[in-house]
Amino acid sequence: MPGPLAGLRIVELAGIGPAPFCGMMLADHGAEVIRIDRPGVKLDSRDPLLRGRTAMNLDLKSPDDIARLREVVKTVDGLIEGFRPGVIERLGIGPDILLADNPKLVIGRMTGWGQDGPYAQAAGHDINYIALSGVLGGIGRAGERPVPPINLVGDFGGGAMMLAFGMVAGLLAVKNGAGGQVIDCAMTDGSALLMAMMWGFRATGLWRDERGVNLLDGGAPFYDTYETMDGGYVAIGSLEPQFYALLREKLELTDDPLFDAQHDRARWPAMRERLTQVFRSRTRYEWCALMEGSDVCFAPVLSMDEAAAHPHNAARNTFVERDGIRQPAPAPRFSG
Repeated sequence: MPGPLAGLRIVELAGIGPAPFCGMMLADHGAEVIRIDRPGVKLDSRDPLLRGRTAMNLDLKSPDDIARLREVVKTVDGLIEGFRPGVIERLGIGPDILLADNPKLVIGRMTGWGQDGPYAQAAGHDINYIALSGVLGGIGRAGERPVPPINLVGDFGGGAMMLAFGMVAGLLAVKNGAGGQVIDCAMTDGSALLMAMMWGFRATGLWRDERGVNLLDGGAPFYDTYETMDGGYVAIGSLEPQFYALLREKLELTDDPLFDAQHDRARWPAMRERLTQVFRSRTRYEWCALMEGSDVCFAPVLSMDEAAAHPHNAARNTFVERDGIRQPAPAPRFSG
């Protein structure tokens, strides 16, 4: 069945990371995404970020190929690009030119620092963008250095998914009678926005501007990971009182007064030490047998291969194979 974005046509200027992820999301949900790449370059079927594309090879330094690209862009609904600010202008395909060719065009521009600002022309990567936005400083253990959360928060959460939302919003606006426009999607902005709840918590006194000491950052012993007897790990998220009570019951700690005051921060170090001992007393498999599927808010910490094979993910087809390559399936899911 056609996806919810069927009928939309998008040009994607080839790049790496967040812009292709945005193109993947649009293609996954039915849009026709035409990837413009250098002459001789073929789509790599092993890369999930490139799935669902139509390929077109053009030399963007060639006036003739630029003219061909402009003719294609006249026929599409949107364009996404991930170059540094000013690059497409120097190529002769800046927003002013493309919007003159196609007044209803939605142009998504993906950068780390944004189209303007003191850092706009500087090189950078995910780790730098989330460092500047205040995200990286909050990730890691108390008293230890910040830990990069792979490149999920800047490139993909604060970048690609924000751009995908921006593209769909811009395209909807055109459908409702607005003109085309440019979307300035910066990973610094997007990753900062992902911290909105923490900013709210801080405003109400529920969050300290320190890492590893808060409710959701590994500071609370009942929201953390623990090593098991066999060297595996489990994740516990027993925040609510009823879930915390069930955790105590499962761990046979109901009568231990150390755990009576769940939110007494002074007790947290001793609680964590005790929980560390308890979880090391059984294997990950044994803890799964005891807690999996319960309201403890429990899950085993899985590797990529283990995640693909887990019964819950298998039942939902969370991972699929395409051209012999295992990869995450499109998300979210639409009933139509």
